[in-house]
Amino acid sequence: MTSNRHNRTAARTADDTVLDAARDCVLAVGVRRTTLTDIARRAGVSRMTLYRRWPDVRTIVADLMTREWTGIGEALQPPDDGRPVRPRLVDGLVTGVRTFRDHPLLRKIIEVDPELLLPYLLDRCGASQHAFLAWFEEAVSAGHRDGTIRAGHPARQARALLLVVQSFGLSAQIMIDAQDPEVDADAFDAELRHILERTLAP
Repeated sequence: MTSNRHNRTAARTADDTVLDAARDCVLAVGVRRTTLTDIARRAGVSRMTLYRRWPDVRTIVADLMTREWTGIGEALQPPDDGRPVRPRLVDGLVTGVRTFRDHPLLRKIIEVDPELLLPYLLDRCGASQHAFLAWFEEAVSAGHRDGTIRAGHPARQARALLLVVQSFGLSAQIMIDAQDPEVDADAFDAELRHILERTLAP
């Protein structure tokens, strides 16, 4: 048992080394200009080591995005601080959207490789989206139990929440005007908070 746990930890560490290298490469030159050779060199491993785990750069980047996006979600899980569920959930979502929107990897992908995001917007849910749906559904169900979130189908409500926060995370940047306090990032965060409160309140 201890040996298996050690092996899993070692595998995660090795994967993180590769994903860290991939992140550095993508931030430097974008996805299209990154090669497996670049990643292998930066990670200090052979190309064959990468091929055993990832067939191409895009699969590495997909795993990198999953790690980065779910890392934001895990870091912002609303703590049980004695407050009701709804305000804790709304606080976590608003903070999470802002963190996601400003994430250097997301900004680089939108800047030079935006087509990489299209499958997750138009075709299918990715691993990070499934993780968020599970978290949202759990939080919504807890809000049903304490009466702070309106009754409804928790899975459907979770999906609606994902649609809202995804649009604010990915598309708000084209609506934000940093020079106008009426439509700057803070104003849109406040608008998102209002939408979430009205959506979730009984």
